[in-house]
Amino acid sequence: MDLDALRTFVAIHRSGSVTRASAELFRSQPAVSRRLTLLEGELGVPLFERVPGGVVLGEAGRALLPFAEAVLATLRDAEAAVRAVHSADTGSVTVALVGTLASTDLTAVLRRFARHHPGVDLVPRTATSREVSDLVRRGEVSLGLRYGPDPDPALRCEALFGERMVVVAAAEHRLATAQDIAMAALADQRWIAFPEPPDRPETSGAAIRRVLDAVGVVDSQVLRIDSLTAQKRLVEAGFGIALVPDSSVREELAAGSLVVLDVADLDLSVPVTAVTRRGGFLSAAARTLLDELRLAAATS
Repeated sequence: MDLDALRTFVAIHRSGSVTRASAELFRSQPAVSRRLTLLEGELGVPLFERVPGGVVLGEAGRALLPFAEAVLATLRDAEAAVRAVHSADTGSVTVALVGTLASTDLTAVLRRFARHHPGVDLVPRTATSREVSDLVRRGEVSLGLRYGPDPDPALRCEALFGERMVVVAAAEHRLATAQDIAMAALADQRWIAFPEPPDRPETSGAAIRRVLDAVGVVDSQVLRIDSLTAQKRLVEAGFGIALVPDSSVREELAAGSLVVLDVADLDLSVPVTAVTRRGGFLSAAARTLLDELRLAAATS
């Protein structure tokens, strides 16, 4: 196996088809198909199974995938290490973070880092917590910021701070001005929350589910919306209440379109975790950014 073969294999897996992989790799479809055929011939087993609309990993492909990703991640580490030799204030730092964290003080840290290190190309991107871990594991980003730790021993996780969760409602909600509300008193409300795909559970979603289960909220009372912005707009419109990160509703609270319900027995925070690849290369610029994130978390 060579690097080109592994790149081709991983590209086919991620895109789900030889045709889409050829576009991603800027190569002809026959060339990609031929490279896959050679790899499968070398290994003596098929790596993919054909399904309507593309291909999925077969048993041998699933066995090969983590090793192929690790090899390609190591290659990216080597390239990054060489580029970072000349100066800690040059190069590129890619950061994957959960979209809702863009409303926290983390964004100010990223902005300050970019201002103080103009020679560093800081590239943020958003993803779910699970996807953040995947991106770090594959070496596609230097640093990840997600909710909760990832148990994968290939990753190093460091808790930065806890994101406080609050119950929000429309300004005209009947409980908007009530005090010392018990969570059990909200069991009959319609709740708005993120979907919970069984194969890709999210840490923050699991924490919310435990709270709702504890007070007897049944699934039929939960409206599943996959966008935090859409959730807030629906709460403002009176379609339900939601349990959301405190930092994500600062603008709405200031504008008076949402209120935080005074829930006396709710004490929930979700840890925000920095994720790096254990044994992976972390450039001087990336280490500096991580130190600044730690300092901001410690002083907040």
